[in-house]
Amino acid sequence: MRNHRNRKLFSLLITASVLFNVSFAPGQNRRAPRTPANQPVKNSKKAGCIGGWSGVVTLTKTLKDSLESDEPGIRKAKDRIKHKTSRDYNYTAKAVVDGSAPPNVNVKAQVAFSDKDLNWGEERVWDTCNSRESGHWFIIEGIDNRQTTAQATGSARDFYLSVDESNGTYNFNIAFPEANGTYNRVQQTNRSGHCQAKNNEPYNKTDNEATKIKGESFSIYGEKIDPNQPDKISGSKTWGDDGTGAVRSFVYQATWSFTRCPQKLLITDLRFEHPDFPNWEDWKEIEELRGTTDGNPVKIKAKVLNLSAEAKFAEISFKETYKGDRWNGSLPDLPLKNSAVSIRLDPGEEREVDIEWNSSGYSWFDDGRPRDLLRIKAEAWENNQLKDEMTKNLRLAPKPVVLVHGLWSSAAAWIPLYQNLLTTSHSYGWKAYPVGERPQHGKLNTGGSFLSSDKTNSIYDNADQLKKYIDYAQEESNAWHVDIVAHSLGGLISRLYIHKSMPIMPDDEPLVKHLVMLGTPNAGSPCADTIDMKFRLFNENVQAVKDLKPENVALFNQYVRERKGVKFSALAGNPVPVMCGGYFWNDGVVSVDSAKHGIEDFAYSNDLHTDLTDARNFGNFVLPHLLTGPKGTYPRPVRSDPNDIDRWKIGSSLFENNFFINASFVPVDDSNKGSDPQNFSTEVKLAPKQKLEVDVPVEAAQNLGVTFLAGSDVSVSLIDPAGKVAAENPANSPLSFAVFRTLFYKKAVEKGVWKLKIENSSDLEQMLLAFSWSAKNLEINAKNAAE
Repeated sequence: MRNHRNRKLFSLLITASVLFNVSFAPGQNRRAPRTPANQPVKNSKKAGCIGGWSGVVTLTKTLKDSLESDEPGIRKAKDRIKHKTSRDYNYTAKAVVDGSAPPNVNVKAQVAFSDKDLNWGEERVWDTCNSRESGHWFIIEGIDNRQTTAQATGSARDFYLSVDESNGTYNFNIAFPEANGTYNRVQQTNRSGHCQAKNNEPYNKTDNEATKIKGESFSIYGEKIDPNQPDKISGSKTWGDDGTGAVRSFVYQATWSFTRCPQKLLITDLRFEHPDFPNWEDWKEIEELRGTTDGNPVKIKAKVLNLSAEAKFAEISFKETYKGDRWNGSLPDLPLKNSAVSIRLDPGEEREVDIEWNSSGYSWFDDGRPRDLLRIKAEAWENNQLKDEMTKNLRLAPKPVVLVHGLWSSAAAWIPLYQNLLTTSHSYGWKAYPVGERPQHGKLNTGGSFLSSDKTNSIYDNADQLKKYIDYAQEESNAWHVDIVAHSLGGLISRLYIHKSMPIMPDDEPLVKHLVMLGTPNAGSPCADTIDMKFRLFNENVQAVKDLKPENVALFNQYVRERKGVKFSALAGNPVPVMCGGYFWNDGVVSVDSAKHGIEDFAYSNDLHTDLTDARNFGNFVLPHLLTGPKGTYPRPVRSDPNDIDRWKIGSSLFENNFFINASFVPVDDSNKGSDPQNFSTEVKLAPKQKLEVDVPVEAAQNLGVTFLAGSDVSVSLIDPAGKVAAENPANSPLSFAVFRTLFYKKAVEKGVWKLKIENSSDLEQMLLAFSWSAKNLEINAKNAAE
């Protein structure tokens, strides 16, 4: 039981540390130099100014911490002691300086304090009542809940403000009064499993006693005055825990704002709140260092104080200001929508007003530049005259980007590239969430390694996993909206999620704002037919492959039609003219027509299927679709690769033979576009550095194609019956990195035997899967073609 007692002592020490003042970070608690007590604060040079500076000082001290343990008890082989301690500490103090003539400065101070310390423990002891039984568990479970609350109102201690106009600096000290409060402790212990009944009785105890909380203090030294506003001084400072240590410590945040000889209408506080996901009505204050997320609603709250002896009628307006911004400082302030609030303040009354603001688009400028910091200003007006103002920064990150991988892939396909792309495009606040990176929150099963026959989820099961991961991304980043970037099969999974699971948020906007698809087979892929046929030969069933077959995607499209206001965009890869049994421009897996099927917003890329997720395509196509400014401009101009060039001149090894020079292939009838089957298919295992030849039986047809799957270290040539090379696809050539590699002979062929000449140039064992076909209804225009 010693460990249990030690943990209770540790918990008491934690609580004791909370109840007493904690030293500030180095340099923060340094007292400002003082002049003699009878020397007044410098008054304004304004005519008729009586008294000194008026303003508000606030200080918060917070800590959220938890500790969990699960360790052996006295008999280490059996006993266990589990313990959990959590702390929630909040100290808020505010002083209102009323501007009375110095040196008798009056400070109205308000202090609010709360502290919760929850301890939970379970001790499991292996108990034997006598030597004749094997033993059983004796369980002790207890809760020790401690809470302290306190409030204080009175004069601040040791307040001092010194302004040195000669060098444009100021210093001040302040100490808040001691707070009276109540300490409450509730202990509950339940015991079970002991052979003696008296040892199973519960234990409950409640203690209440008066307590005092020492007032916090801080000093500011050598702060600069804005020469353009010599009668206003303000600032803020944060110190304490930086989140990198093993043991968390207190975080202090101080703000101050003083005006010299002000009007008697002051803005004393400005802060921001957003809904705490997933509870729309549960608003919480936005952490200054973390900020909020683009698209979240934000409550902007300002407190206004009437320092005069008569009632005041004021209008409070909220604006976006660019003053102080390095690049946009000359731009005028822009009122936020529905931002004016009219109020009446009695003498000495302080009141909070707020507006609800839609932050959608504000993480970017409309011209495409990133913006992670907004300056929000509150103004107090009386009789059309500006009486006071306060500005506070609000950090704003773009919506999280959920990344959905495709067939035979995983979250690793996006890591670390996409997070780096988001960071360099905006800031560290723009977060990528590759589905499955943290599998406890959801993981797609689209197959293991390439051509794996491992069992997969159906597209419907994967859509459910995507929902779980989006929920996690929203909760982790407190974001009410996300964007999705999906590759290949991931696009179909995302479409199904949107159709059947995606909710409309309480702001009447879709949860997903944009779905950007990269090489998604929206009309299926004929390659899936080929792979499925291979698997069926070996009695293997890979559902993710079946889901990509054109006939199955056609049924999918009949059912999956709802977009719910989500903007769909598609990038179609177009570097390859032939694939998997036919002629159509494609990325090596998915045809152009399939990628843009049913999508009005699309562009082209000259990259292969697996390269559509690279940095070039991110910059050309993905980023312009995720970047939306306050005016809702969508998308920014994209860079679409040419789709009307003569690709036969690209210079790839696939096109270098004389059958493709200056030739363009045009299907005579799109409705009959496809292929006639040939009889050949093979699967070959290649030893390191192995060379071999495989016979290819050919039926008479108007042309001949051979599509094969192999690593980029494998060279394959098609040899005609006369021994001449008809087509070749060398190792490590540009198109050797395509998923499906194709050899094509445009002329009519007679029944006979051709050959595949295969060479593995690597030091590893390789697999090759190949099948033959012929394109039907193909018209060939060969300008200056070499015969």
